[in-house]
Amino acid sequence: MKGFIYRLGIPRFIIILFLILLMIFAIYLDIPLSGLITDILVRFGMNAILVLSMVPGIQSGIGLNFNIPLGIICGLIGALISVEFQLTGFVGLFASILIAAPLAGITGFFYGKMLNRVKGQEMTVGNYVGYSVVSFMCIFWLLAPFKSPELIWAYGGSGLRVTVSLESSIRHVLNDFLAFNIGSIRIPTGLMLFFAVFAFVIWLYSRSNKGLSMIVAGSNEKFALSNGIDVDRERIKGTIMSTILASIGIIVYSQAFGFLQLYNAPLYSAMPAAAAILIGGASIKRANIFHVIMGTILFQSLLVVALPVINVIAEGSMSEVIRIIVSNGIILYALTREEELA
Repeated sequence: MKGFIYRLGIPRFIIILFLILLMIFAIYLDIPLSGLITDILVRFGMNAILVLSMVPGIQSGIGLNFNIPLGIICGLIGALISVEFQLTGFVGLFASILIAAPLAGITGFFYGKMLNRVKGQEMTVGNYVGYSVVSFMCIFWLLAPFKSPELIWAYGGSGLRVTVSLESSIRHVLNDFLAFNIGSIRIPTGLMLFFAVFAFVIWLYSRSNKGLSMIVAGSNEKFALSNGIDVDRERIKGTIMSTILASIGIIVYSQAFGFLQLYNAPLYSAMPAAAAILIGGASIKRANIFHVIMGTILFQSLLVVALPVINVIAEGSMSEVIRIIVSNGIILYALTREEELA
């Protein structure tokens, strides 16, 4: 038993026990478990690619990419253009991705070049760059030349809305694809398969020669240099991959949520993703697909189960407060006790 707990990790073992306790409370409070399980599966699918975007950054040596808002903004632009041209269903979804991914690649390249100039301060610089870019985009959203009535404010006829509905375009495209029910639990097959494809690609790449070069560059710079690996190039490569995955991740998230959230919404988007991969067992120097899956399941389960239970007990809405406490608390714990999560 001690060996199993050690392999699983004490933090994860404690969280699993806490989740079991919350499930018991949920049953006692007559909260339908089928609804909770369905929500966990949906939230896992809609958040998993955003968490996956942390992996290339960590493997390449830039640490937790707190600047995934850059990729998210590229994804939002792709989705907005898709809505502007009235593209629907899978056509709209893939058009959004095809527009967003090249933008994110270019953005990631220049961001990676900048990170090579501030080695050792990547996470701090990423936060500040993210804040600056999100603030700049608040101006862009007001001046962007979109004309669709679904996008712009009805009053004044210009400027994008804070929240854009995807009801008539790509809402639940992946959620409903091949979905089926097991009793009263709905399985979002499309979401799971879509994540599985990207997870498999990243897993496959990390085992290729180029992927191993990137991992070596991120884990031991001196050893990489002695073997002729261009560390700066590998860091840029990881940053580009992370930014592209973030752009795709926000499109998947938005189609599941049913809305695009603009202006300040991308500002703290990196926090839940960073918290999830850390709770899954990753460190700021090591991450893999297992950490993504384990962390996303635990983190989203914690939120999905804890919030209704606490709201019933407290007789109020504490959801946003609890989410902030959980996500930032996990990041703080991980960064101060890195050896336990490694």
